[in-house]
Amino acid sequence: MKLTSKGRFAVMSLVDIAINSVGNKPVSLSEISSRQNISLPFLEQIFISLKKSGIVRSVRGPSGGYIFAKEPDIIKIYDVIKAIDEDLKIMRCNGVDYGCNPNKRKTKCLTHNLWNKLSDHIFFFLSSISIDDVRKNSYESILNFEQNNSEYNERDYVR
Repeated sequence: MKLTSKGRFAVMSLVDIAINSVGNKPVSLSEISSRQNISLPFLEQIFISLKKSGIVRSVRGPSGGYIFAKEPDIIKIYDVIKAIDEDLKIMRCNGVDYGCNPNKRKTKCLTHNLWNKLSDHIFFFLSSISIDDVRKNSYESILNFEQNNSEYNERDYVR
């Protein structure tokens, strides 16, 4: 899996808005750019996609900027990644006829199911964490859920 700067910066900028938008006051991209050290043209590109996806809204005027189109506690990290067309695919296969093997056979590679399961876990994690969770640095609920529902626990690994 490769998460590009675009994906990381999209999440980072939304967390910045969650922290700095007091009373739903718009936050300008230049403020985010300055605080997070992200180029303004790159942020503009990111926010076009976030706006199209209904994650943020723009507010015009001298004190304009961006605000959330929906509450940050319901905006999941996966929604942000999807909004900017990031690909979280770990496997090389095309998902239709597998195509994992470099010799172009239509068969699964030996580790196909392993990477597929890892992809499922990543998707589950990113779909369970909201912008507000990141703002609060609070991941306990998802970690507790995974811990309680895991087939394996620490004692399984102690020999």
